[in-house]
Amino acid sequence: MEEPAALAARIADEVEKVIVGKRSAILLVLTALIADGHVLLEDVPGVGKTMLVRALSRALSLQTQRLQCTPDLMPQDVTGLHVYSRRDERFEFRSGPVFTNLLLADELNRATPRTQSALLEAMQERQVTVDAQTMPLPMPFFVLATENPIEQEGTFPLPEAELDRFLLRTAIGYPALEAETELVRLHLGGNRLAEVQSVAGPAEIEGLQDAARGVELSEPVLGYIIGLTRSLRARAGIALGPSPRATLALARAAQARALLDGRSYVLPDDVQALADPVLAHRLVLDASAELAGTTVSEAVQMALEELPAPFEGRTRQ
Repeated sequence: MEEPAALAARIADEVEKVIVGKRSAILLVLTALIADGHVLLEDVPGVGKTMLVRALSRALSLQTQRLQCTPDLMPQDVTGLHVYSRRDERFEFRSGPVFTNLLLADELNRATPRTQSALLEAMQERQVTVDAQTMPLPMPFFVLATENPIEQEGTFPLPEAELDRFLLRTAIGYPALEAETELVRLHLGGNRLAEVQSVAGPAEIEGLQDAARGVELSEPVLGYIIGLTRSLRARAGIALGPSPRATLALARAAQARALLDGRSYVLPDDVQALADPVLAHRLVLDASAELAGTTVSEAVQMALEELPAPFEGRTRQ
């Protein structure tokens, strides 16, 4: 397998054929996939959330299913169900869209809580239980979900237990003037998605994941990660702090970011860059903080500013 940083750059190059000027968002999603985590793309309509997932699936040669979430979607529409076969006189299992490598859950917050809960076991344990029968999912398995944070009509907020299963949350955002001009010109010329070439596959992804697990995480940097999450739990204005799962997610994401940067060790800079996308969506503010106008991102940033970063690991070569 080629160098991880070079392979990630080639994947990002392919995705940028359709998502122009958003390389940082693309690399952040790749970081999550290499860390074996799921991604929540939270942004307004029309900025390319779904297109990013489709381009990524083509660049990575992953089997992909799309789940368009609506209020009438049922749990069995996600997991599958047993259907009686009159010919064989027995029940046969018909798998749902969750049996894939990359599941695009579009507008996840439009599904009811009951349907959203059908994804919890799949996201955490990479398996599905239907009628007391447990079945493993194909590997690798990722959920990339999208939601519109502005529109509230006909939506169901994601519960904290489900948010905690997303390794990170990010947004694409509006493009800069030059990028938007280039984007319009490119897409007016035809179907840009068809030009995205496959540059990796499941084997390469698993290789990158194995390599990320081998990235060194020194004791001072690990202590920095744990200190950050524990300080957020004890911070005034936060009703619900990051769980131990969040601490582990930040450590794994930092390893993946170091790998993509061509390093064999994690820096405090990796932790600082990933703290907001990994931790902010897991926090719940209390009423006093909300009334004061504090946001979860601001709470994470203040905790970073107050917590001294370790010297070791920052300058080590």
